[in-house]
Amino acid sequence: MTPGARIQAAIELLGEIHGGTAPADRAAAAYFRNRRYIGGKDRREVLDHAYGVLRRRAALDWWLARSDVSLADGRRERARVIAKLLLIDGWSADRVAGSFDGGQYRPVMLDPQERRLVKALAGQPLNPPDQPQAVRLEYPDWIAEQLIDVFGADLEHEMAATLDEAATDLRVNALKATRDQALAALARDGVEAAPTALSPLGLRVKGRPPLATMESFRSGLIEVQDEGSQLVALLADPKPGMRVVDFCAGAGGKTLALAAQMQNKGKLVACDVLQGRVDRAATRLTRAGVFNVERRGLSSERDPWVKRHAGSFDRVLVDAPCSGTGTWRRNPDARWRLKPGDIGELSDLQRRILDSAARLVKPGGRLIYATCSLLPVENTDHLAWIAEHLPDFELVPLQKVWGEAIGTACPVAGETLSLTPARNGTDGFFTAVFQRRAAGPAGTEAA
Repeated sequence: MTPGARIQAAIELLGEIHGGTAPADRAAAAYFRNRRYIGGKDRREVLDHAYGVLRRRAALDWWLARSDVSLADGRRERARVIAKLLLIDGWSADRVAGSFDGGQYRPVMLDPQERRLVKALAGQPLNPPDQPQAVRLEYPDWIAEQLIDVFGADLEHEMAATLDEAATDLRVNALKATRDQALAALARDGVEAAPTALSPLGLRVKGRPPLATMESFRSGLIEVQDEGSQLVALLADPKPGMRVVDFCAGAGGKTLALAAQMQNKGKLVACDVLQGRVDRAATRLTRAGVFNVERRGLSSERDPWVKRHAGSFDRVLVDAPCSGTGTWRRNPDARWRLKPGDIGELSDLQRRILDSAARLVKPGGRLIYATCSLLPVENTDHLAWIAEHLPDFELVPLQKVWGEAIGTACPVAGETLSLTPARNGTDGFFTAVFQRRAAGPAGTEAA
């Protein structure tokens, strides 16, 4: 593809992302699935253009509004890409015009208003001193107070880290390889990687190699999984022979990790209210050599299956639906899809899920609660609620859990785990582990 054709493809992709309801990664997958003629290198260039816009959309839109240029209907994505080329990539006005020349597969020629826009933006800095902080750091105004409550004086440092592209982390599949063996296999595939700092199973890859085409991936030695997500599964600490539930399993990333920790011994049930997502995990399970997993769709968090199996599992992991604020590095569009009312609704849903899933835990077993959110209302604010509504569960200090499950010195203070992109180099994750008392109140047993 020519540079202009890549730009046109990025404009089309952004139109599908902003014009639809699917997250950017799913929209991109569908876009390229319907255009298999686009090769790997071209695909990467198209994604770089599109995600460059998504990562700095607030600043780009701020400049578009400031330019006072009247754009023709349907040209918003073109204007964002033009602004990105000028303000982020440092293209000259002539280079932009040369790529928007109307040639085959390339964007149509700039109209008079777009030429005015190019003139207004050429040579300007992306983030001038008078730009508001929320625009410069790319977060919605309405969430500012919650972020300040979390980070205080570190807000700028933490939010700046969410603007970076996330690293590619891999989890070594302990059913098939050690970390050293996986490193050697990746090296044979021409991939440079290094051990992660916190997860004993993690590898951080240099660059963006085509992992899905490589033997080390196809043979199931490795899985793509952020280091923070790996730690959530490790802290669940399932042992071989246990009965375990991954209550909000989704596409199965943590299910795979749990199965490996269990060495395929015992029973692992992967549940989700989206049956299709659970079903699609079958391919990943087969590739990883996992065979102790039962996949189960639930009608809701209070599916009758939960009541029938109350008190029968050693570990129940609740990786709850959340705002996803901890994943803004890899899902930059999520910060603009989130609405003010979503946070309260998600918090209520998380408590309903916890209330139901807790019934599955047997006396002496553990309930593990996790989110990929940075917000206390989805994380630490639930601790008092659990103490009141699930009185037979007590919080297990993180240092104890970390020592039992991972065996190294716990890297953070406090009784729960909170990871952030700036402080830990991972996605933002929260994890709390609770143990059900061997005797005491029966907990919430309502259907």
